[in-house]
Amino acid sequence: MALKEYFTIIPIKRSDRRVLFWAYLAIPIQFLWIAKAWYGMFIIFIPVYMFLFIPFRMILIGETKGFLQSVGIIHWGMMMAVFNISHLAFLLVLPKSGNPVAGGAGLVLYLVMLTQLNDVAQYIWGKSFGNKKIISKVSPNKTIAGFIGGVCTTLLLAILLAKYLTPFNLIHSVCAGIIIGISGFIGDVTISALKRDLGIKDSGILDRIDSATYTFPLFFHFVYYFYY
Repeated sequence: MALKEYFTIIPIKRSDRRVLFWAYLAIPIQFLWIAKAWYGMFIIFIPVYMFLFIPFRMILIGETKGFLQSVGIIHWGMMMAVFNISHLAFLLVLPKSGNPVAGGAGLVLYLVMLTQLNDVAQYIWGKSFGNKKIISKVSPNKTIAGFIGGVCTTLLLAILLAKYLTPFNLIHSVCAGIIIGISGFIGDVTISALKRDLGIKDSGILDRIDSATYTFPLFFHFVYYFYY
């Protein structure tokens, strides 16, 4: 569970741990909206209702020291580890009419494959040809060659796989490849910044889905805007 991994590595005050129950409760509720294909509640439940409820619940505890920091930590954790990741599941309940080629399952496979292959491609290109760092203070292993090579590889794969898994035309295939390639990199370095701030090297499952925290929601809304 990504949220559990997140709160395991993030220092939370003892008084705030009572609020974590409500953060965890957001997970089944968020996926309940997905099961019902209720887009309206899916899209606002965490960013609106949970964002308003969590501070109120913390106020009831009566602890004000570090209030802003605690609220920010819990909010950001729910957004990254629950809300953003849950967009992948909503692809499965989208009407097949939007993707007569392979339905929601095809979109999921397309997105997951490209997200993971983008990570692999950036690593290989960076190790093979990279020497100039792109963002050394955050992620010393990231290079300009790795970033460009990864995005170009993802772009090519996005075009080749589109006709088998998606309803995309050539222009939309290119857009999808660029979105996944660039946002995957951003998601990766964002989690790297988090780990560097906390002084840790391994964040468990977050290391596997760091890119997905950006690619899943951005790809979903790209598809939803043009096809649903």
